[in-house]
Amino acid sequence: MYHAEVPLSMVFTMRIKLIVVSVLLVSCSEMTMPKLPSFTTHKMEINQGNMVTPEMRHKLKLGMTRSQVQSIFGTPLVNDAFHTSRWDYVYRLEKQGKLLEKQRMTLYFEGERLTRIDDGNMPALPAVVVPVSAEPVDKN
Repeated sequence: MYHAEVPLSMVFTMRIKLIVVSVLLVSCSEMTMPKLPSFTTHKMEINQGNMVTPEMRHKLKLGMTRSQVQSIFGTPLVNDAFHTSRWDYVYRLEKQGKLLEKQRMTLYFEGERLTRIDDGNMPALPAVVVPVSAEPVDKN
């Protein structure tokens, strides 16, 4: 095979051109250019558990039977076979992998009756306003 000899000056100018083009391309990467779409994992909105609304909490009263509680709140998310007197209602809302809301309510029963409510990390219930009469009460 025959190889043509390339003059040294031509090789030198090609190297210079290649270096200049490379430097220009690298310097362009610092400019703000529209980004290409990136591939990320799809993160769904995850709604898990039993959401307890303030209206539901207002309906809940000590002394209610298990079936009355279940008709208001539904089946508890956690129903432990070792603690049959305890029902846990847990709710979590995640959007794009970030926890937005978390609720936990634990109900305790003695027999069939509700005896204790633990809703420690749930938002406070709004105060109930009792109307007061402006007329003085006659004590006679």
